[in-house]
Amino acid sequence: MIQIGDTTFSLSDPLTLAALAGGLVLLLLVILLVLLLVRSGRASQTNAELTRQLAGIGQAVQILGQGQDQLSGGLRNVSDTQASGQSRMIQTMEARLAEVQRQMQDRLHENAMRSARSLSELQERMNETLSGSTVKTTKSLTELQERLATIDKAQANIEKLSGNVLSLQDILSNKQTRGAFGEIQLNDIVGKALPADSYSMQATLSNGKRADCLIHLPNPPGPIVIDSKFPLEAYEALRNAETAQQTAEAARLLRTAVRTHIKAIGEKYIIDGETADGAIMFLPSEAVYAELHANFADVVREGFNARVWIVSPTTCMATLNTMRAILKDARMREQAGAIRKELSLLFADVNRLGDRVENLDRHFHQAAKDISDIKISAEKAGNRAKRLDNFDFEELAPDADTAAIVRLPKA
Repeated sequence: MIQIGDTTFSLSDPLTLAALAGGLVLLLLVILLVLLLVRSGRASQTNAELTRQLAGIGQAVQILGQGQDQLSGGLRNVSDTQASGQSRMIQTMEARLAEVQRQMQDRLHENAMRSARSLSELQERMNETLSGSTVKTTKSLTELQERLATIDKAQANIEKLSGNVLSLQDILSNKQTRGAFGEIQLNDIVGKALPADSYSMQATLSNGKRADCLIHLPNPPGPIVIDSKFPLEAYEALRNAETAQQTAEAARLLRTAVRTHIKAIGEKYIIDGETADGAIMFLPSEAVYAELHANFADVVREGFNARVWIVSPTTCMATLNTMRAILKDARMREQAGAIRKELSLLFADVNRLGDRVENLDRHFHQAAKDISDIKISAEKAGNRAKRLDNFDFEELAPDADTAAIVRLPKA
């Protein structure tokens, strides 16, 4: 940049460069003229030549001025062309920038709309998911509460059962209460299997002994006694034995206890002419019964020999069902005469019913005949009524005693 006064010239401007070039040329010409004038004093012989050269230089300067003018005009044209090109380029760039900006705005708007739709869909899906999760969670919590309530109820039942088990242990730990437990269980089983009039609980025999249950079976075999026994101590000792010696001792105690019960039942409850020739020992425990049949077969055989049969709750029910069939058969035999009498009365009633049905059938036939006759009479009466309805009395000859002619109107 060159600043002269208030005017600033740019070195990149072609006009400024042309002006500077012209100024340098003029300065060079002035220097040459000065040199020529200096030399003119030394070489007068060359004045004519110098004059000629100066004239040529003047022409050259004139030509240079013309070229400078042409150059200035060309530079001005170039500057105008460049300015117009820059203006068109700027307009084109502005138009392109405006188009790009518009496209960018459209894309941004489209992206914003797409993002809004995506966010809306995502929000809807999240709402649906949260709603479904809430429903599922509520359902799960409800089911969990129900299960917890069931667990609480089961826990209460378990606690109650634990208390019952402890009570049962207390009951079974005492011989008297254990005997009462067996009697109650026996009473329940017998009451479910037999009619109430076919047995007696705590029945007293002729020898003064009281039986837990006496089944009134017909002869033979006759009434049979069921007595409840529960050798729990010996069985628990056998279950809790840890050594071979303890096991042998507990087995001996159990064998002795069962044999004692078999002997006592055979002596107390088998009476000739009063009871059957055998009795039943009821064990209220399936475990004790299974232990006897599994490991103490000799004791079971001794019971068979003594005509004392050992039963458990399950086998006792089967035995009582067999006794029930015997009682039913015996009662059928006792009622055979009454049944025959009732059959004869039933036969007479059937005959009487046949006679009455025959009489009723005869009455039905007579009633049907009467109804047929009534229908015939009604038909004849109807026909006569029709003829009377269409009859004209004027066509008849008058009687001697008739004073006037009666004319019936037609319907």
